[in-house]
Amino acid sequence: MAVVAKGLEGIIANESKLSNVVGSEGNLSYLGYTIDELVGAANFEEVVHLLHRGKLPNRTELDALTATLRSHRNLPEGIINFLKTAPKDAGPMDVVRTGVSMLGLYDTRGKYQDRELNEDRSLAIVAKIPLIVAGYHRARQGLDIIEPHPDLSEAAHFLYLINGEEPSADAAKTLDVAYILHADHGMNASTFSSRVTIATLSDIYSAITSAIGTLKGPLHGGANEGVIHMLEEIGSEEAVDAYVEGKLERKEKIMGIGHRVYKVLDPRAPHLRKMAIKLTEELGDPKWINMSERIAAIMKERKGLNANVDFYSATVYYSLGIPTDLFTPIFAISRAAGWTAQVLEQLDDNRLYRPLTDYTGPDSRPVIQPINERD
Repeated sequence: MAVVAKGLEGIIANESKLSNVVGSEGNLSYLGYTIDELVGAANFEEVVHLLHRGKLPNRTELDALTATLRSHRNLPEGIINFLKTAPKDAGPMDVVRTGVSMLGLYDTRGKYQDRELNEDRSLAIVAKIPLIVAGYHRARQGLDIIEPHPDLSEAAHFLYLINGEEPSADAAKTLDVAYILHADHGMNASTFSSRVTIATLSDIYSAITSAIGTLKGPLHGGANEGVIHMLEEIGSEEAVDAYVEGKLERKEKIMGIGHRVYKVLDPRAPHLRKMAIKLTEELGDPKWINMSERIAAIMKERKGLNANVDFYSATVYYSLGIPTDLFTPIFAISRAAGWTAQVLEQLDDNRLYRPLTDYTGPDSRPVIQPINERD
């Protein structure tokens, strides 16, 4: 007998070796390496290699992958023109979605399921999404789009593309850690949508476009923007308690608290919390982190819920001077590493996704009457 599970909760739809999310224990690992191990010993490019090639790279392998990523730091002229002419008030995630879809128009190599071509396309997508995000951000302000830099890491390069100057080592390292923490996360909604799309033997650009459209939703990637909007709405440390109490009385959601999978602390949250504290101390403006800590304490005490990755990533990005509406696009930049790896894995042992629906409509209707005789 078929099992009915709304949202497919608890249903195992495939097998994957890429990331392991153990919600009951608060553990996350990529191919057997815990998040804690990777944050302490690897950079984002090494994690990309791990997800795409199945192992952490040696020096020669890392140099080769880095060279490939940097060789893809370019956009077709048509996409640059799109970034310059897109509505200045467009949502950045809408621009990213459309920009990635457009990348498929300019890849004329065909052979959608060629493994070697798709490996190259995957790294190209990882390298080009930051160009789309930063290019639109500059264009909407009437600023020149920055020419790519050939020598910076992926994290440092994105900050450079936004600001036009090389970031500090601390800023680059902070964003690099955030990239690692967001690179993959089991069968989340956007990853699932990318695998469903590629399972039809569509092209990889369509699959990643599906993922981006899914990530855009406030119940998925948009949550980190909601955290900052919440903090801005509260306004001061003194107003936190009353705000949270009001939310609880009205049974309204507190952004960044709780997680669909993690029943204990999100293992990514402590790393981002540590960085948020460090950044706000350096800036001499501890208000945001103090407010966040108080909200987390109340929710833990009152509801037994922990802060998730979005709760502290919002303060980290805000402290780096990144505009709020770029928070979710940054999520897309880092998660592109996982999406593309998941798509490649899906193609290695493909099976079309075709779940059933539990039909709840009427079994039969009266004989259809002529339209002029119907009620």
